[in-house]
Amino acid sequence: MTGSGKKIVRPRTLDLFCGGGGSSYGARLAGAEIVCGVDMWEVATETFQDNFPEALAVTAKLGAGTGPDSLDGAGPIDLIIASPECTNHTCARGSRERDEESRRTALYVLDFVEAFKPRWVVIENVIQMRSWEGFAGLLEWLGRDYSVKDMVLDAADFGVPQTRRRLFIVCDREREVPPVVGPGGGVPARRVIDWSGSWHAGPLYHPRRATPTLERAERAIAQIGKGEPFLIVYYGSDGSGGWQPLGRPLRTMTTLDRFGLVRWDGKTPTLRMLQVPELRKAMGFSADYVMRHGSRRDQIKLLGNGVCAPVMKAVVETLTGGEMLPEPESEDSEITSVLG
Repeated sequence: MTGSGKKIVRPRTLDLFCGGGGSSYGARLAGAEIVCGVDMWEVATETFQDNFPEALAVTAKLGAGTGPDSLDGAGPIDLIIASPECTNHTCARGSRERDEESRRTALYVLDFVEAFKPRWVVIENVIQMRSWEGFAGLLEWLGRDYSVKDMVLDAADFGVPQTRRRLFIVCDREREVPPVVGPGGGVPARRVIDWSGSWHAGPLYHPRRATPTLERAERAIAQIGKGEPFLIVYYGSDGSGGWQPLGRPLRTMTTLDRFGLVRWDGKTPTLRMLQVPELRKAMGFSADYVMRHGSRRDQIKLLGNGVCAPVMKAVVETLTGGEMLPEPESEDSEITSVLG
C-alpha cells in the first residue's frame, strides 16, 4: 500500500519448465509478480525457490494431461511463460535420432493455457523448433484465442554480453502483438571477466594440455599477437578456429563448460575456464541472482539451458505495454491481478 492513490497492476505469472528462473527474473524486472515455477530437475526448482521465495516451486515432470491441479494455490494467472525441452530440436544433436516425446513438451503448455486462460503467453525455445512437424499445429491452436507472433531475438541486441539467438512465440488475448526490438550494440565478452585474479590459472603450455587446445590457442596468438588475452572456445564447429576475441559478445553458452580464458603473466600465457559468476553475468543476471545448489557442472547446465533475463524483460514489457502502468484509484493502492 502507498499513499499515491493508485492501483499497481502486476501480472500474476506462471513459469513452466522454469529452470533456475531466468525467464521469471526478466519478467519480474518488467513488473510481473512471479507466483509459481515448475521444473522436473530439483536443482532447478531449488534455485528458483531461492530467487523467488514468495512463489510456489514445484518439482514435477510435465506430461500429457498434466494441468493446474498439481499447482494448488497458484490462483489466477495473467501470464504464462514457458521454455519446453529444446534438446531434441537443437542442431547440437547433429544426426542423432530425435525424441518426439521431448519435442511434444511444448504441447503440454497448452493444458495450462486452456485451464488458466491467461491474457498473455510466451513460449521460448531454440530456433530449430520451427522445423518441428508440430510447430504449425502449436501456432494454430494458440491462434484460436490469441494474436500470435513468432520472432527470433538475439540476446546481444538487449545488452547481454552473449550472442544467443532464440525463438519466442508471443501471444496476447486482447490486442495485436507488437514487435520486440532491443537497443542493439553488443556488449563485449571482456565485461563478464573477473580480472582480479581470484580464480586459479595454470600455464597454457602444460605437459598434460590436450593438443587441440594448444592448436586453438596458437591460432589465436598467430592472429592477434602475444600479450593479448582471448577466449578458447570448446565444442564448436563453426569455422571460427576454436577461439574468440574479447571485444565481441561471448559465443552462445551451452550446457557444457566451453570457455577458457588465456591471459598473460609477463611473457607466459596462462589458461583457466570461465567460472559460474562470470557465466551468470553472461546470461544477463545481476549479482543478486543466487546459485548455491548442485555442482559446478550442474550450475553451468542450469545457465546454459536458461533464458537471458534482459530479453524476457523486454518481451514482457512490450507485451504488457501500458497494462502495468499505475491506474487511478479512489484511495490507497493495492497490488492486483490484471484479471481482477
